[in-house]
Parts: sequence; C-alpha cells; structure tokens
Amino acid sequence: MVAIIGSRQVGKTTLAQALASGDDPAAQFDLENPTDQARLSDPMLALEPLSGLVVLDEIQHQPELFPVLRVLADQSRNDPHERRFLILGSASPKLLRQTSESLAGRIVYHELPGFRLEEVGVERANELWLRGSFPRSFLAEDDDASAEWRRAFIQTFLQRDLPQLGLNIASATMRRFWTMLAHYHGQLWNASELARAFGVNDTTVRRYLDLLTSTFVVRQLQPWHENLKKRQVKSPKIYLSDSGLLHSLLNLETARDLEGHPKVGASWEGFAMAEVVTRLGARPDECFFWATHAGAELDLLVVHGSRRLGFEFKRTSAPKTTRSMHSALHDLKLEQLDVVYPGTTTFPLADNIRALPLVRVREDLDPLT
Repeated sequence: MVAIIGSRQVGKTTLAQALASGDDPAAQFDLENPTDQARLSDPMLALEPLSGLVVLDEIQHQPELFPVLRVLADQSRNDPHERRFLILGSASPKLLRQTSESLAGRIVYHELPGFRLEEVGVERANELWLRGSFPRSFLAEDDDASAEWRRAFIQTFLQRDLPQLGLNIASATMRRFWTMLAHYHGQLWNASELARAFGVNDTTVRRYLDLLTSTFVVRQLQPWHENLKKRQVKSPKIYLSDSGLLHSLLNLETARDLEGHPKVGASWEGFAMAEVVTRLGARPDECFFWATHAGAELDLLVVHGSRRLGFEFKRTSAPKTTRSMHSALHDLKLEQLDVVYPGTTTFPLADNIRALPLVRVREDLDPLT
C-alpha cells in the first residue's frame, strides 16, 4: 500500500490518474464524490472482489476505511488477485493518526511536492520562485493570473479545505495567523511573541502552527542538538512551504514588489533550501538547522547515516566564508559545506567549503545514497 500525501492542488490526483492508466485500468474512488461514497457504504463488499490497482482519493473523508484496508492488505499478501492500494490524502491529523494505527508496516508514504527546477528548467528559476510550485500557479498565463489563482487558493483552503479536514477554526483567524507566519518566514519560532501579538496563549498558537504544518503549507525545520559545550538554540525555524503563497500573503505580486521587500532574502533562502532538499532526497527527519547562543549558525544540516552535509543560502553575487561557517564545519564535523547563491559558477571558497549556484544544484550536488 502506498500513500501519496501533500497539499491541496499540488497534483496528487493527476499523478494517480497517470499511474492508473494503461492496459489494465485501475479501479478509482473519489471520496468527495457522493456516488463513490455510496459505492463504499459497505467497503468490504465493494473492495474485496477488486484486483490490480485500487485508487482511493481524498481518503481522509472516510477514515473508517482504514481497518478494512488493513484486512485487505493482509489478504493481498497471498492473494492471486495481487490487489494493491494507492491512497491519496491532504494529510489531516486524522489521516495520519488512522494510518499509523491501522496500517503500520503495511504502507509507504510519498510526499508529493510542487514543481521543482529540474522539472521546469533552470532558465525559469525566478519565475518559479515568484509564482511558487503549485502547477496551476506556475503555469498561469501571466503573473496577474498566477496571483489571482493563489488568492483564490488561500481563500478556499481556509474556508472549505480546513473545515473538511475537521479543523474548525474561523477562516479569518487562520488567515491572520498565516499572514503573521509569513512575516516570520525563515526565523525562529517564538510562541510567546506570536501569542502576545495574536492575543491568545502559547498553546493556542502552537496548535495553529501544527494545523498548518499538518496540511503542508508550513514547514518546521528542527534544531540540531548535540553534546557540545556551546549552548544551542532549541526552537524550530518556520518556513512557508510554497514561495508563491508566501508572496501572496505578503501582497507581493510582481518581481519588482519582491525585490523591494525586506523578506526577499528569507524568501529566496526557503526556495533554495527546498531545491537542495529535493535534490538530495533527504527526509524531513534528516534535515535540521544549527545555531548557538554565541552566534554561530548553519542554515541547513543534513544528517544521513554517518554523513553530515552543511548548507548556507546567500542571495549575493559574491559569496564569502565567515567565522560561523568555519565553526559549523569544525563543530559539526561536516563532510562538506556548500554556500548556495544565485550565480552560475561553482568554485571553492576554502577547504571543504564551496560556492554552489542554485541553477547548478542538479549537476554539482549528488543525491544521498
């Protein structure tokens, strides 16, 4: 059993339809469709006779299916029908809880991101950064149409999608909180500061953060802890997952708007970081940042087995080494430290430190093995 999870409108259904087409078409159920909901009123009766690939879209709308899927998955291990399940969902807390309880050891997750540079071409890097990775936003006729699609997405996400996922919080409240997070993009999470600004307690803003994280519109980059003498920061960093949504929440609709905004550097950092993580194939639990109270820091630390790779993201035409980089290289025992920048040439900066253009990440950065 495979689950494709990710944000709304990221392309899960399109991918599943491509996988399901062929000489032996798959059985497909859309659990937002009343007809398919009726077909699954007795799920064992509907699903047990099927063979081949079975696609269940928007599975979070019928969590009661998970115990049935567990039984059918176990049957399929020795089933001549070779039944296989592909389930799609927007990763509500209920979805994740049910699958972890009912399908442990029987399911593999694939998180589907939006478009990446290797898919659209490096010559469109700035366009991808401005518009974001949602297919309909990136492929819009022009920047105005892209911005309009993102505004509609935000409204629909808050007014319809969150309530459908069981997250019953006023859309105006979540819009205000999401916008506040946009202004904290790339910064340390400070629950007390946000709670005071929002007029609620720390527990409430933490719950809001976890809700947006669980639906893939916000990412939390956890700090790396080690038994070092230096005191280390212990709060996560907050990033909006999609640069286009970040720009819409900040009311930045054009490249000129973006270039003149104080968050331009942080926006580029988050965009470049996502490209590096995708190229490496690193899991979320392998990605960290590192910072000490003395001021040393590293934007991204990837820990994969015994390997440790470090990354700094600098929106400058002439990257240079810093004392903080050398401290990270030494204290974290990094194999390599790459300074990712918006240039075109890869070149060494010091021993085990190099400047790496974002547009050459695919050519000059090897995936984790």
